[in-house]
Amino acid sequence: MSDETALLIADVLEAAGALRRLGEETAGAEGLTQARWQVLSVASEEPLTIPQAARRLGVSRQNIQRVANDLVSLGLAAYTPNPDHRSSPLLTVTPQGQESLARLTDRATKMHRSLFAGIPDEEIRATRASLRRLLTELDRHEGTPGKR
Repeated sequence: MSDETALLIADVLEAAGALRRLGEETAGAEGLTQARWQVLSVASEEPLTIPQAARRLGVSRQNIQRVANDLVSLGLAAYTPNPDHRSSPLLTVTPQGQESLARLTDRATKMHRSLFAGIPDEEIRATRASLRRLLTELDRHEGTPGKR
């Protein structure tokens, strides 16, 4: 591995950590955690079972179950009957959850605009294209081509 490759990996991991911390700070301003924000967001697209949400987010079913239960207890989400599978209810976002998610999305959008204001769009596009190529190679390496 070249020094540049090792440095790229270190930079990506450092950026991921910094973005996670920023996500926790952003979610915390609305009284949530980043994990709750992610589950709320994925369930807002369409009602999902816990296993479906876990696959979408790339984490364990148990982790999603715990977070989903927290969201339900906070009134931000609810379990609804699943017509396709009686023992696996669908996680849906409540109106209160939609409002909370909208506030979080607005807060994050403002933060991202500020954060990326000094980086030209061309650089963002080029960086994103490189990361997408890296993700494609990682999928190929993991034996899941076309996953992303």
